[in-house]
Amino acid sequence: MAGNSFGKVFNLTTFGESHGVAIGGVIDGCPPGIEIDLEAVQNEMNRRKPGQSAIVTQRKEPDEVKFLSGIFEGKTTGTPIGFVIENANQKSKDYSHIKDSYRPSHADYVYDKKYGHRDYRGGGRSSARETASRVVAGAIAKQVLKDMEIHAFTSSVGDIFIDKPYQDLDFNQIESNDVRCPDAASAEKMIERIKEIRKEGDTIGGTVTCVIKNVPVGLGEPVFDRLHAELGKAMLSINAVKGFEYGSGFCGAKMKGSEHNDLFNSDGTTKTNLSGGIQGGISNGMDIYFRVAFKPVATIMQKQETIDKDGNIVEMHGKGRHDPCVVPRAVPIVEAMAAMVLADYYLLNKTY
Repeated sequence: MAGNSFGKVFNLTTFGESHGVAIGGVIDGCPPGIEIDLEAVQNEMNRRKPGQSAIVTQRKEPDEVKFLSGIFEGKTTGTPIGFVIENANQKSKDYSHIKDSYRPSHADYVYDKKYGHRDYRGGGRSSARETASRVVAGAIAKQVLKDMEIHAFTSSVGDIFIDKPYQDLDFNQIESNDVRCPDAASAEKMIERIKEIRKEGDTIGGTVTCVIKNVPVGLGEPVFDRLHAELGKAMLSINAVKGFEYGSGFCGAKMKGSEHNDLFNSDGTTKTNLSGGIQGGISNGMDIYFRVAFKPVATIMQKQETIDKDGNIVEMHGKGRHDPCVVPRAVPIVEAMAAMVLADYYLLNKTY
């Protein structure tokens, strides 16, 4: 079990390193006959790719997807879908300073200790560049799901939060600004904050909220394979994620049962939705919504103390091209992982 695959029925295995020749993946379990909009797939990639605005890393990658198998005459064949994304803009020399030392709060140290040999260029396999392959699979999964709508957006940067419930937001505005926040006033403040942080040579964290609409009743399995558990695993597998909560989340711990219970309407819907669209680990037909917390990017353009491979204390200064805030580019990644989870359970339901 090498940990490079995700999903049971709709399954993705990824490969590649940040500064290798290419990254890519194999999607298995996708049903045959699904019409694939390749332009829609590439659009998802464009939302995640680096260099797209002034508030993200300036590494320039076209991130063009090349499909090798599993799609013929615009439709899936039911066989494995293989794809590659070439790494076109490598600057491996930017990482020569960490060949023998470890960046604080990165995976450098643990990879070296676990494997005894690591690709230090951009973090190698531990780099967030691996998530590009997930976005490809998520774009395919969205086309399997069709009627379900998945909307993720930046809900906070540092201490700047959207102060409106998601029901009052216009999801059509998510792509209207660089930070991917559907509230214009909050977006302006978030962008300015990120720019300030970048000038300081520092980084900042934030949260992504995801809302999934038109989910049928019955997705999810009892006990260990609950829908929210799999969504949590999916989100926590994304680089820099430090927290996941769905529905009322941690706020629910402050409430009384009489306040928290979602009372039924006669048609099976509920008057409130503090359950977040999931009860007993199974979707109940209401909107699924959750929030994902991202830490500040670990590489900062300031001097820090660290250790080298011999345990000596050394001084390190961050180099390379890095996001001052990973949240805006994480939005399509959150959507992709949510889509893969839902596609997996949707197809599993069809086996009954």
